[in-house]
Amino acid sequence: MKYPTEELIAFALRNGFTNAGELDVRALVFMPEVREMCSADKCRAYGRNWRCPPACGSIEQAAETAAKYSYGLLVQTVGKLEDDFDYETMQKTGKAHAESFIRMMRELKKRYPDILGMGAGTCARCETCTYPDAPCRFPDDSYSSMEAYGLWVSRVCELSGVKYNYGPQTIAYTSCYLLK
Repeated sequence: MKYPTEELIAFALRNGFTNAGELDVRALVFMPEVREMCSADKCRAYGRNWRCPPACGSIEQAAETAAKYSYGLLVQTVGKLEDDFDYETMQKTGKAHAESFIRMMRELKKRYPDILGMGAGTCARCETCTYPDAPCRFPDDSYSSMEAYGLWVSRVCELSGVKYNYGPQTIAYTSCYLLK
């Protein structure tokens, strides 16, 4: 199947992303050392979210799941910071990215029902995750991050020909969608 890359990129830009490009699925290298960084728990989601390690499954399961897909699209939201400590813009940009990501995933599911979305950071679909006390409230509307899958995001971008670093005093959130 030939995917309409230009149409998907335009769709992503209309849905609030700053940049989008085709993801070269050969760039999906699942690295245990990336997954292990999650255990440092800097985002405070490790062991507290259904879509983060260890609940999201092993890196082998992640690689097996992703191998079923033949096409990928990278999407990014870039924010301009007033200075290196502009946490307000970082948070605002991250929130906008997550909202665009969920909105676009819902729209893409209408055309590609078997989609795999990998977000930037932990799933934020719910204010408070039910893990580990109850099942995920929205298993079809939640997502793991690229890092939870063991992907080195800057490397995936580089190997796909998509810009990752936008220069000083910028923040870029990167996610992807895999399609069959």
